[in-house]
Amino acid sequence: MDKDNISLEDELKAFIVEALELEDIDPSDIETDAPLFIDGLGLDSIDALELGMALKKKYKLSLGSNKEENKKYFYSVKTLADFIRNSQV
Repeated sequence: MDKDNISLEDELKAFIVEALELEDIDPSDIETDAPLFIDGLGLDSIDALELGMALKKKYKLSLGSNKEENKKYFYSVKTLADFIRNSQV
């Protein structure tokens, strides 16, 4: 796939699978609006830490200490993409 034509959401799906080594999941299996934790993709708090660190490194994000706010950013691929877009303005 041409990197110029890939959406940030699709890039994030592939990044999540790679960063968390989700061997049984294809990026196309991840729904953009589905929750990443518990009910949706089923990630846990360890995954959240690993994903947060990887995202901070790749996208130069600055995550605050407000857990509730961070939960909103990490709710789904869509909310993560929106957060990244708004952080890079």
